[in-house]
Amino acid sequence: VEAGFVDGGKVQVKNIDRPIGVWRWQAGSAGAARAARVVPPAAATKASVAVLPFDNMSGDPEQEYFSDGISEDIITDLSKIGGLVVIARNSSFAYKGCRVDIREVARDLGVGTVLEGSIRRAGNRVRINAQLIEAATGAHLWAERYDRELTDIFAVQDDVTRHIVDALKVELTRGEEARIAAVPTMSHEAHDLFLRGREHIRRGVWTRAILDEAVRTFGQAIALDADYADAHAGLALCHSIDFQNRLTGDPAALATAGRIVEVAIAKGPDLPFPHWAAAAIVIWQKDLARARRECEAALALSPNYALAHATRGHAEIYAGTPLKAIPYLERAIRLDPAFTQQYLHFIGSAYLAAGRYEVAAATFRERIRLAPETDISRGLLIAALGHLGLVEEAPEVWDELKRVNPGYSFEAHLARLPFSDPADAARIAAGFARAGVAG
Repeated sequence: VEAGFVDGGKVQVKNIDRPIGVWRWQAGSAGAARAARVVPPAAATKASVAVLPFDNMSGDPEQEYFSDGISEDIITDLSKIGGLVVIARNSSFAYKGCRVDIREVARDLGVGTVLEGSIRRAGNRVRINAQLIEAATGAHLWAERYDRELTDIFAVQDDVTRHIVDALKVELTRGEEARIAAVPTMSHEAHDLFLRGREHIRRGVWTRAILDEAVRTFGQAIALDADYADAHAGLALCHSIDFQNRLTGDPAALATAGRIVEVAIAKGPDLPFPHWAAAAIVIWQKDLARARRECEAALALSPNYALAHATRGHAEIYAGTPLKAIPYLERAIRLDPAFTQQYLHFIGSAYLAAGRYEVAAATFRERIRLAPETDISRGLLIAALGHLGLVEEAPEVWDELKRVNPGYSFEAHLARLPFSDPADAARIAAGFARAGVAG
């Protein structure tokens, strides 16, 4: 599953008779950023920040979605600021539930400051503690405690964002001021449902039950606020995921996703999430020019949007200009270092599509080293090996691939990739055929 989500390939799940798609928006451990990094992190500047997941102090694990959601909302707001480097949620959440050394976190993620905090929700009130720490010295650049009604949650998020901006001495443009001040919905109940729905689409493995719950939750948010653009975008993504993973067998799933995401954009033209969702959907419709435009719109509104950078790169691969994808994917790695291994798959794909077979093979090998259970990178590595004439290596790679996913079909995987020119896919298929394995 690609289209802006990071493709984890296929996995076999107990009580399901076929491998199902995995796409991972959450890193797996506190060492993920460090383990995934294949190049040294960019030098940290003071105008850079990672937001660690706020601790849930409510004493109720069911409230985890809320503390995670508020943390992600702060990341989303900060990401709208061009003068900041903001690490993506996927990478900062690699440290969730772990005791961390702030200096080590900052070094792993390549930032100068780290925001951490805690949230306690009780009834209609919420207490938030937040502190911004300078990594080099351990000094608190800013700290605050909020004790508010839930209806004030957006005001709290806005205040946290502005204090970080002030502490880092970043100048905001008028557009950034407006985007930070914008409130996504006037209904805190709808926002709570959106956070629940978003948490559902953060899961690593998709099933029909998870899809149904996500659709229901986003639908409830929309019922409370029909103008909630991000909720419409979340619902659209659910139908796109259904199409990609064939969870319901609905032949109209992709068309439904496209229809709903148009509503999201109409209701939130100045919000980055609907534009990225549109790009992630129209790629599968092979409307790659539109995918580019929607990614550019998302990035104009949120320059630190790692998934939008990555999806922009995907569009270039499938549009026949694969080398143009590399800078976007490298930027995604800078913003989301814990996901380096997934982005490497697409960098390898770009080099493969461009006929740079040696560097493609080296990139796929590195991805396999970092993600030993990948099937899709092994399949494309075999294609690169075929073009290079290294056919003696291909059977071993094929055997490992079939161990990972016995039901894998190279032909079926390649057929689903949305290349605008069939000749691009045919060249990749020719390499696989030359490798001499039965795929």
